[in-house]
Amino acid sequence: VACLRGVKVLLVLNLIAVAGFVLFLAKCRPITAKSGDSFHDIHPRAEAANLTAHGISSIQDAVLKRLSLLEDIVYRQLNGLSKSLGLIEGYGGRGKGGLPATLSPEEEEKAKGPHEKYGYNSYLSEKISLDRSIPDYRPTKCKELKYGKDLPQISIIFIFVNEALSVILRSVHSAVNHTPAHLLKEIILVDDNSDEEELKAPLEEYVNKRYPGLVKVVRNQKREGLIRARIEGWKAATGQITGFFDAHVEFTAGWAEPVLSRIQENRRRVILPSIDNIKQDNFEVQRYENSAHGYSWELWCMYISPPKDWWDAGDPSLPIRYGESLG
Repeated sequence: VACLRGVKVLLVLNLIAVAGFVLFLAKCRPITAKSGDSFHDIHPRAEAANLTAHGISSIQDAVLKRLSLLEDIVYRQLNGLSKSLGLIEGYGGRGKGGLPATLSPEEEEKAKGPHEKYGYNSYLSEKISLDRSIPDYRPTKCKELKYGKDLPQISIIFIFVNEALSVILRSVHSAVNHTPAHLLKEIILVDDNSDEEELKAPLEEYVNKRYPGLVKVVRNQKREGLIRARIEGWKAATGQITGFFDAHVEFTAGWAEPVLSRIQENRRRVILPSIDNIKQDNFEVQRYENSAHGYSWELWCMYISPPKDWWDAGDPSLPIRYGESLG
């Protein structure tokens, strides 16, 4: 462990030193003489500075190559964290692009027990990358919308109890990968008193090393239930806006900006992004057509067809309003 820490310290120092050198080169480019000026007045030691523009370019290329190599080394070190848990990182592999993932006949036998335990194919989940790519189903007009740079930051809160570790970490990776860094204040994992060992030290050690300072873990000392667990996450949050999610989700690009923009316009709004489906057996991403989410009087979540005036507007990028805001 001490050796690994030493390697990480050296890598960080290397990155700082090389970045400083790049900045030094950028600041110390040779000055071109203006018409009528003597070169001696501008650069009295020109004879000692025998660096041509081509030479500077070669040095910068070498430095950038060095930075790329160091970045690759750091990535492999971080990637090793997931390997120690038997998990996978990267954008390829099974289930890439949101397509159905499959198991071999031998693997299918091993998957039966975990599937019954979690209600989804957790064994298959371990074979799918934490960073897998999924399709962007947004209407074209949604992708063309522009948002201000002064949007508020969000604290993403995941609530879980005895969830599969791979599913929780894929939720975290997906949130980090698809939320602009300047908008993501933090991710808070609220453990509502799980008894699975992999959700204790292994989970905490992974997020602390993989996302130091970004991911926090809050642990309830007894089972509190969904609402009280959410409140504990809210208490720990420091972002201007809090978003509550199940710990078995995957985000797509561009999800955050419209949500934060709408709340910035009116802080009393409760926004629910469009939610597609991830099939429990093969983790295929299944698109849901335009619909609003609402609740019955028994508080069961349900899909509701948009009202007529929304369809008449002919603009799929418009928000679907459901219910009245509280005064």
